[in-house]
Amino acid sequence: MGTLNLNQLNRALIERQMLRERATGSALATIEHLVGIQAQEPKSPYIGLWSRVRDFRPQELEDLLTGRQAVRILLMRGTIHLVSARDALGLRPHTQLKLDRELRSGPFATRLRGLDLDEVAEAGRKILEDTPQGTADAGRQLGQRWPGHEHTVLGNVLRNKLPLVQLPPRGLWHRSGRAVCTTAESWLGESPRATPKTELVLRYLGAFGPAAVMDAQQWSGLTKLGEVFEALRPRLLTFRDEAGRELFDLPDAPRPDQDTPLPVRLLPEFDNVLLAHADRRRVIADDRLGVVIGGKPTVLVDGYVAATWAVTKERTITVDHLAPLPRSRQKAVAQECDRLQDWLGRF
Repeated sequence: MGTLNLNQLNRALIERQMLRERATGSALATIEHLVGIQAQEPKSPYIGLWSRVRDFRPQELEDLLTGRQAVRILLMRGTIHLVSARDALGLRPHTQLKLDRELRSGPFATRLRGLDLDEVAEAGRKILEDTPQGTADAGRQLGQRWPGHEHTVLGNVLRNKLPLVQLPPRGLWHRSGRAVCTTAESWLGESPRATPKTELVLRYLGAFGPAAVMDAQQWSGLTKLGEVFEALRPRLLTFRDEAGRELFDLPDAPRPDQDTPLPVRLLPEFDNVLLAHADRRRVIADDRLGVVIGGKPTVLVDGYVAATWAVTKERTITVDHLAPLPRSRQKAVAQECDRLQDWLGRF
């Protein structure tokens, strides 16, 4: 069991996230390899794919969404993700325990007392499968059956209890819209069926490893994954990080040299590369976590968050450096911003 330092962990993560060299495969294959893309902001998956896929065009992702091969759905950590249809069905059941806990102890918990939440959810299912709409709109209809309960509260029950997908045009590049929902069963023609946790952990390591049990739990929102890692131990390699934590990894996964050169990359808001570990120092320093929490798009320089970026009303890209950079690095950042600006102008 060897020790891996931060730079080694950084290079492994950047490589597996397709951020060292853009992939030549399809957008769908990339989405599946990454086990989904964070998608709270409707346009952010497009930027995430542009940074990872060579010659990516927005139409490719739009076609996946309108063709029901990819969907926007509440998943890991109780947040909206863009995933393949297969992963929507396989991953959503794992999120249910967290969402149920949120209903019991979250901000709406006191206003849900006395309600049979399963009964509310089934009534909402009928409404949303008959006529896709926003959860608050469905909540207004439910209010006729459960008077005295706010429509937003009832709508939140549906958000948490049902596997709801957000339908296009929500999430399209050229046009978007409010979140209109129906169930995954109705939209995809199949019922959710949980992916085995062993497969989930192996895929996580393939996209984010080497990693500790707590890292996988941070990414997924699941608990008690230590049992899964122990079951997989004979199939995995183990390491230690510099703090002594045990890390697990796939035997054949890439672990590049710590001095491997890395290009500048622009990441969208809440990119999973910044959220998928309990210890995030492999990609962002602790004193810079505020830029992620604040939802700012970030710039990776030599594999680490070094700046934030934004698009102005004039569709030009501005950069806010978090610390001074050598002139050569500043030039590389400016060149990557120019590439994105050119891409935005073409689409």
